[in-house]
Amino acid sequence: MAVADGFDAGAHLRAVGRAEVAGGPAGGLLDALGVAPVVLDRDGRIVLWSPQAEALLGYRADEALGRYAARLLVAEQDRDQVLTLFGKVMHGGETWAGVFPVVHRDGSVRWLEFRNMRLQDEHGGRYALGLAVDQSVLRQVEQDLALSVRLIDQSPIGLAVIDTDLRYVTVNEALVHLNGLSAAQHLGRPVREVLSFLDTDAVESSMRLVLATGTPLLDQYTVGRVPADPATERAWSVSTYRLEDSAGTVLGLATSVVDVTERHRVAAEAERARHRLAVIADASARIGTTLDVEQTARELAEVAVGEFADLAAVDILDTALTEVASSTATESMVFRPLIVHTAYPTPAALAADPPGTPVRYGPDRLISRCVRSRRPVLVAHVDDRDLARIAPDEQAAAVLARAGVHSYLAVPLIARGEILGAVDFLRARNPMPFSDDDQALALELASRAAVCIDNARTYQQQRHAALTLQRSFLPRIPATVPGLDIACRYQPAGSAAEIGGDWYDVLPLTSGGTALVVGDVMGSGIQAAAAMGRLRTATQTLAELDLAPDQVLQHLDRITATLEPSIATCLYAVHEEASSRLRIAVAGHLPPVLCRTGQAPILLDLPAGAPLGVGGVPFRTTTIPVGPGDRLLLYTDGLVETRRTDIDARLHRLLELLATPDADLEATCDRLLARLHHTEGHDDVALLLAQVQP
Repeated sequence: MAVADGFDAGAHLRAVGRAEVAGGPAGGLLDALGVAPVVLDRDGRIVLWSPQAEALLGYRADEALGRYAARLLVAEQDRDQVLTLFGKVMHGGETWAGVFPVVHRDGSVRWLEFRNMRLQDEHGGRYALGLAVDQSVLRQVEQDLALSVRLIDQSPIGLAVIDTDLRYVTVNEALVHLNGLSAAQHLGRPVREVLSFLDTDAVESSMRLVLATGTPLLDQYTVGRVPADPATERAWSVSTYRLEDSAGTVLGLATSVVDVTERHRVAAEAERARHRLAVIADASARIGTTLDVEQTARELAEVAVGEFADLAAVDILDTALTEVASSTATESMVFRPLIVHTAYPTPAALAADPPGTPVRYGPDRLISRCVRSRRPVLVAHVDDRDLARIAPDEQAAAVLARAGVHSYLAVPLIARGEILGAVDFLRARNPMPFSDDDQALALELASRAAVCIDNARTYQQQRHAALTLQRSFLPRIPATVPGLDIACRYQPAGSAAEIGGDWYDVLPLTSGGTALVVGDVMGSGIQAAAAMGRLRTATQTLAELDLAPDQVLQHLDRITATLEPSIATCLYAVHEEASSRLRIAVAGHLPPVLCRTGQAPILLDLPAGAPLGVGGVPFRTTTIPVGPGDRLLLYTDGLVETRRTDIDARLHRLLELLATPDADLEATCDRLLARLHHTEGHDDVALLLAQVQP
């Protein structure tokens, strides 16, 4: 145990503790020992008798004073030895110490530890002073003290005693090692100086609180870097409690310090792992909410900036958006920047390549190296040379430098073995450099985002292919149709997978009439679009034969049974200008709407028939007279069917909209689509509106 040179720690603490209570109740080691002073004259008679002696030996002062000590306190067989020792002290001036049996007033023998010495007054008179302590009490105190000293010295826990002025009085070797300072650098110095590597205001405040209240502070967690090892962050568990003597006088504080750096490291790693899992869980919910590449890139950047980056930029290989992505990358690559997102307004955003415009990145760019190697690129501390390889040009590099960019990380976007691009992250305001943990988190985010981007990319490619195929099957309406004005629309579904087999057609007949056709192949996707194309071709061929509507549907029924999908609905109507009538047959399709001039629109009550492909069910042709200005609306179910509203309510809404006709057929088509069909709808729509000319 280290103490300040030249003074006793206990005495120092007691002196400090009693500075304000001088004359108060006694206390301390002497009281604990019960030291009893007795004074004898030169003849061996008791001339001074203390209360401690009375407590130790049982005799009151009036019983002991004036009597020979040897006769009163020593057994007969021990008197000669006592007198010999007394003579040596009185005549030889020797000091004697040892253990001797003494007779108690109750007749029992007590073994006392003695310290005897000669005294002399101003007249030359000599006396003998004896200091006596019960041997068993002394041995117990010695044992306790020895145990305390060894406990402090040998304890692996750092221990210290601090006075009421918050100065170190005692420290053990364990604390010397923990603080990285010698004992001499502790003793007599204020806590504020010794623990300058910690938050000393908080440390002193907590210590003064314990001094004032007496309530211990246990297992207080603190983190810092000791001067002897500033590169390593260390953690300690500190407990502080107040020291008092037997009279309750405050002597100071005792502190115990345990190094919990390993526990702190494990807890920090666990916390980082929990944080990573939380970020990944958040990313799973926030990234990929749509099948839009740019939106998915934006969601990735927003998650990353919100968690560990000041700036994030997502760059996709141009080939990944225009064709099948490759598993390899060339030296010089064309990227399409999609999004630049920052945590706060910063000129660093202006240094990035503008989103949306294809840009060729040279092989020396760090993002190019990331894509080419398919591995992350981490530059914990960037310099001017690194900035030149991050930015597109020298001017942009200077902007990044002024913005305070000091750390860089790029990770590849890889999905299903294909390299799609990369996302890079910058730190400027965040003072910590990117770490391996940040890289692991960024890789996980990029991996999840890449799959979402690939899904969106594939979806857009499939949607484009399906739309191209389907639009190629849609007819070009003749410039003039005998006896009719025509308007038509096709609107695809909101999902590529649900682009399907809706079609319309206007076919001139050899008889002079006009066939109006609307159909819907069940199912969706490219297969449905292809089946629709074959049915439309068959319908055109059958129309050349000028068959009745029910006969056309019978032939289409047999053809549909050979297709995949093998079910479709269809409405086939023939307008005969000469006779001013419509002949209509239906195969499981929704009824058309007839708007007669000056009357409310109605749903035509026609035999519904079975869908094409069912087989064995006859179709019927219904003849309806029409006059100038009458309108006929043919449509597919995507116009009126939704997943949330009853079909009858939607058909009623359709009639309401047609009740106020537009002067222009095109305007009516646009209004119906705007009011009834949503762009995110789950079905496509074909719409054909015909008006009988005057």
